[in-house]
Amino acid sequence: MEKLKISGGKPLKGEVCISGAKNAVVAIIPAVLLVKGRCVIENVPDISDVESILKMIEYLGAKVNRIDKNTVDIDCTQLDTYIVDKQLAAKMRASYYLMGALVGRFGKAIVPSPGGCNFGVRPIDQHIKGFESLGCITDCGENDDVVSIDGAGLCGGDVFFDVVSVGATINVMLAATLAPGKTVLENVAKEPHVVDLANFLNSMGANIRGAGTDVIKIEGVRELHGGTYSIIPDQIEAGTYMSAIAATGGDAIIKNIIPKHLDAITAKFVEMGVNVEEYDDSIRVCVDKPLRKINVKTLPYPGFPTDLQPQIVALLSTVEGKSIVTEGVWDSRFQYIDELVKFGVDITVNGRQAVINGGAKLNPAEVQATDLRAGASMIIAALACDGVTKVSNLRHIDRGYEHLVEKLTALGADIERIDE
Repeated sequence: MEKLKISGGKPLKGEVCISGAKNAVVAIIPAVLLVKGRCVIENVPDISDVESILKMIEYLGAKVNRIDKNTVDIDCTQLDTYIVDKQLAAKMRASYYLMGALVGRFGKAIVPSPGGCNFGVRPIDQHIKGFESLGCITDCGENDDVVSIDGAGLCGGDVFFDVVSVGATINVMLAATLAPGKTVLENVAKEPHVVDLANFLNSMGANIRGAGTDVIKIEGVRELHGGTYSIIPDQIEAGTYMSAIAATGGDAIIKNIIPKHLDAITAKFVEMGVNVEEYDDSIRVCVDKPLRKINVKTLPYPGFPTDLQPQIVALLSTVEGKSIVTEGVWDSRFQYIDELVKFGVDITVNGRQAVINGGAKLNPAEVQATDLRAGASMIIAALACDGVTKVSNLRHIDRGYEHLVEKLTALGADIERIDE
């Protein structure tokens, strides 16, 4: 079994460069299926989720060529099936974006239920509502194990989402791009990766307006053309390194970011007493005094992101006093707490709320990553405590963090990947 061996207690100092956004690239690669031609995607993170989604589109007939580790040339001229492989789909949640892309390309799609991190029920009812509002007929199978979509009647339509859903916003946007007529999506997600997808599609000939606001309007076009596009920087990776630097009392510059995407995160760090200096495409994070307890509630963008909730809990475990973190997006995202308390952290969970009585000395432990962001939480706690911690179940961490060991080592961390 591979593990991370971390000898903590060392402040992180230096510079770290942020990779392309995982949440953007796993939507943009399926979107390439709408293009009967070649697309070159740049700033692609070298992570296992990208490998999984590339294998899925290769199964569908796409030709994939790695120009280098962060650039992919994809030719979808000769797609030959609208049926997604079940075993490949089970590896990641974002496989459901193939529904919208395949319906847009073929007028039909058969996609198995997706896999991914397990932190509660994540229904696709808003996706189905959107597809049906565009004239599709959907069937989720006897055990909800496969979604079949007949898009013979695909056309523009009006969709008001009952809840803000990133996945549903992206999926219906994909289906509507080539649908005849005008589509209006209301109560949509505003996350940076939603905007990045719209920008990608528009650069290939789509007509999408309003991404990043409450209403997205799409005029269907007949076809898309190929081209070159670069993925935005990963705000969640940036927030993860901000948490690690703060937890270790460090001083480091985080490069290749869009500071605007970090506004809600930066605001909480400043409230905590962390020094944050913003530049054009980088920030400096520095801790030179004891940090203050704070309360945090995760919300859809532009609120504090749910994908940074485990990391901020780990950071607050090092801060004196009682902090309260409320999860405003998912029902069961505190499943990792049992692992975090192995460091000696005093945390009480009641439903969607965690009360952290921080400030006590953390102890090294043997822990595992229960999901992607929970894995980052374990690493932050390990970096903050004296002694040697081992983190197992690294497949989750590999899904979303490019060259994690190398980047942390460059910041002065004592971390290595070992076989046991």
